[in-house]
Amino acid sequence: MAGTDANEVREFVANLVRENPDPMLLLQQLIRIQEQYAHIPQAAIESLQQLSHSTEIESVIEFYRFLSRDPQIQYQLLLSDNITDRFAGNQQLYQQMQSALQDQPVAIEFTSCTGLCDQGPGLLVNGRAINQLDASRVDEIAQLIRAEKAVSDWPSELFAIEDNIQHRGPQLDASLPAGAAIQRVLELGAEASLQLLDDSGLRGRGGAGFSTAAKWRFCLQAEADTRYVVCNADEGEPGTFKDRVLMQRHAHEVFEGMTACAAVIGASKGLLYLRGEYRYLVDHLNAVLQQRREQGLLGEDIQGRDGFTFDIDIHLGAGAYICGEESALIESLEGKRGIPRIRPPFPVESGYKNLPTVVNNVETFWSVSHILQQGSDWFRQVGTEQSAGTRLLSISGDCTRPGIYEFAFGTSVQDILTACGGADAQAIQMAGAAGNLVLARDFSRCMSYEDLATGGSFMVIGPERNLLEILDNFAQFFRHESCGFCTPCRVGTSLIADLMQHFLQGRASHQDKAQLAEIAGLLRRTSFCGLGTTAATAMTDALQNCPQIFDAAIDAADQDPVFDLEQAVSDFRQLTQTTPGAS
Repeated sequence: MAGTDANEVREFVANLVRENPDPMLLLQQLIRIQEQYAHIPQAAIESLQQLSHSTEIESVIEFYRFLSRDPQIQYQLLLSDNITDRFAGNQQLYQQMQSALQDQPVAIEFTSCTGLCDQGPGLLVNGRAINQLDASRVDEIAQLIRAEKAVSDWPSELFAIEDNIQHRGPQLDASLPAGAAIQRVLELGAEASLQLLDDSGLRGRGGAGFSTAAKWRFCLQAEADTRYVVCNADEGEPGTFKDRVLMQRHAHEVFEGMTACAAVIGASKGLLYLRGEYRYLVDHLNAVLQQRREQGLLGEDIQGRDGFTFDIDIHLGAGAYICGEESALIESLEGKRGIPRIRPPFPVESGYKNLPTVVNNVETFWSVSHILQQGSDWFRQVGTEQSAGTRLLSISGDCTRPGIYEFAFGTSVQDILTACGGADAQAIQMAGAAGNLVLARDFSRCMSYEDLATGGSFMVIGPERNLLEILDNFAQFFRHESCGFCTPCRVGTSLIADLMQHFLQGRASHQDKAQLAEIAGLLRRTSFCGLGTTAATAMTDALQNCPQIFDAAIDAADQDPVFDLEQAVSDFRQLTQTTPGAS
């Protein structure tokens, strides 16, 4: 572990700033300091303040989960606490760690989903990911820490992450020659390329499902001399890990799609925002970028086209779910706290550095590269009228074959569950904690934008699971991940989490149930951004479609209800009568 001599720290920071003086790189500089010293020393904060003249350094450190000012902690151990990790026994492993390392300079805590749900429980050690955690691995980790081994010297097999692709469709099966999609755009020109994407029916794979061609066209039409391409690789939705696999095995095609976008909209710079939990992919992604530069697919005069200059940088996140929202992601790219922006204007008009910016997710750019080379008819050969093509699914939970699946839109939930070995499920949670809770009686419904939009994940819930415990896990997640910007989300997520404890602690009442429904509705109608508007989606589904689970808890309550939340709920009700998203 590196020392924290104040003069040495100041020199390290000075070199960082000298190498990259752009003030928008503040977050990247803080991440480098955290990696070097296992915390952010006070001398580093003071040096950054002097060199960058920023007054927001401490607030940025406080905002991000993976930044710390505590010099006593040499090892930060963060156990993934997604519901699928709980299914796999993470609570028992947490207790084992606490017991084995109680006298060591460690912080052992839970964190949000780390994107390893198909091979959990997951663990981050000083930001490095470990999968398939079990009792023997905990013992091995404890021995390494007691021996004061630097994490960089730990056995490499501890950090091996599997692809786990279980079912391939036409896109995963295809092999694309490097540069083919870029060449196609250069041959067609911007308008014809946009028409090709429009004809394909490609919709953004990040969740909202907005037309990809329309987004690019809006950006192209915005008046500006400079535009940007941003790839949203902040795959923070619990239960979702498909983009991780694409970056591990299909990074060339993702970067190809970004470069094609640059050719269409006239951008010379691209940024890939990689969630902090995936920072073990940085060396691999940088190697792919360098290879593409050497192949003439990035840099100046790409594919021999005079004046076509485009390159891509990787920016790391530092543990903030809200940064998956595109405007919060842009704020984070600019080195600030990831607070969502007021919209309009939208990023296509005023995004990164207040200039027109296309933000699409990893799977969208990957699909673009396939469509440009193989055509819109090829893409539309499967799917539905409103949902063309295929969708990658991250499948985890109570099934025998968790992993990555590619299915055509229009495939029924039942067929998907049969394929992954989860046909006896009582329910699935689609699209992560922010998505829909779908009960077994609806498994005949189809995966599509016009029926059940997936968001790219299924968490399979077996027949023995307590749905109230699952809803509580989601409620605690959203309370923790709310950025606190607006009152409805800041207060509402906390009230829902507190109310769920009434049901789990045997003191629920019919009033608690009514208040859950009311707060969920207020969150949806009055929150500032998508985090708040979707935070209670699963709760609302459960209240509407399986109210008996709440009623059973009420009937089983063994004491008179305690309405200690009554005044807080009343105050919240009054606050949300004002302008939506008011802070």
